[in-house]
Amino acid sequence: MPFLFSRVKLDKSGGSLRRAFTYPFYDWASEMPTSKRILMYVGIVLQGYAFYFTLMWAIRLPESLNWVLFVPPRRPVGYVLMAVAYFSGRWIQNGMLTSEFIRKTQLETDQIAARQIQQTLQPGKLEDLPGYEVEAFYKPLREVGGDYFDVIDLPANRTLFALADVSGKGMPAALLAANIQALVRSIASAESNPLAMAKQINQHLSRYTPVDRFATAVFIVLSRQSGELAYVNAGHNAPILSSSLSTTFLEATGLPLGLFADAQYESRTAVMSRGSTLLMFSDGLTDSIRGGHAENRLVDAVAERAQRTMANLKSLIDPKFNEDDVTILLVKRIAGFSSGLSA
Repeated sequence: MPFLFSRVKLDKSGGSLRRAFTYPFYDWASEMPTSKRILMYVGIVLQGYAFYFTLMWAIRLPESLNWVLFVPPRRPVGYVLMAVAYFSGRWIQNGMLTSEFIRKTQLETDQIAARQIQQTLQPGKLEDLPGYEVEAFYKPLREVGGDYFDVIDLPANRTLFALADVSGKGMPAALLAANIQALVRSIASAESNPLAMAKQINQHLSRYTPVDRFATAVFIVLSRQSGELAYVNAGHNAPILSSSLSTTFLEATGLPLGLFADAQYESRTAVMSRGSTLLMFSDGLTDSIRGGHAENRLVDAVAERAQRTMANLKSLIDPKFNEDDVTILLVKRIAGFSSGLSA
């Protein structure tokens, strides 16, 4: 029955051998709108009925059983009915599959265009920060993703690091991520306070997005001369600040953005000493790490003080467990750099 095939989960990211076994048992009609899906099943039933009474004729049962078994009499009109049923079912299926093919082709084209636009929104080349090294890694699960990160230069020798993870996946999440990006850049141009930024974005999302849509985010303003960090963590994975002496988690200081318009947030501070490393990431990274204690493995990867810290972090990603967008933003303060000012 086609209804049973819909229980098979389609994994388009699997290997060719896995897809070869999955595709034949997948009910493609399950992705169609209800009206088209019903027509698709009607076509399948008509073709199946044509084969059924052809088989019944081949068995040559007594004609008295024809009406009991819903088989038309073996007459010219019966052959006509069989042909009409078969080709009607075939035409219905072809029509619905062609319609679905066109719809998915258009959707795929839109997704490719959306991905190209989203790539232009993400920082293509990170600007050099004197005394710091900044690296970023972004891998959406689908054509477009719901993660957003940004590095924005601010007045008074400061830099804003922003990272957000929108609930859900695909196009809806990407649209909301683009909205957050626009809000961050517009607010940062006038107000570089992470607390004010979190409050304004939360109020905007609470007012203009569906109730089931929200985003976790972290906003960090770095004073590059002193290494002081002012941050607000809106329900996001705690960034890791690691130095030779200690490891600090920048824990959540408020609820995710978009849940409650009157949500309260707290701004906190930390200091990024010379030689220390700041790791910001989305939960797609921790979820794709095999085994438990994912945060501890991230701490170990950062604490190695190796030049290949980003490569070490990416090596922790297991494709078998990767079911979400992955974003990594890594900031290192160079140990031997001196700006000529006290830090």
